[in-house]
Amino acid sequence: MGAHLTSVVVTGLVADALGVPLGVALHGWVIPAMGDSVGLRLPGSVIAVYHEAELLPLVLGCLLIATLGALLPAGWAARARTATALRTE
Repeated sequence: MGAHLTSVVVTGLVADALGVPLGVALHGWVIPAMGDSVGLRLPGSVIAVYHEAELLPLVLGCLLIATLGALLPAGWAARARTATALRTE
């Protein structure tokens, strides 16, 4: 079960490292474009909603979700016969 959780944490860290900055950048691009499309100039306070202090809990929340999502399959694999677990991988 530990190997499954370790692989999920590594995958979660990679996804966080790519997804959080990409999501913040996408937000910074899409929101002003939406405002421009209807002729509005949105103030910076509307666009800059993510503060650095909020990004760490976001990253940790992603890891928590990935770990919780891995617990059920990892528990099943730990209880299953080896051949059965390997066939379903």
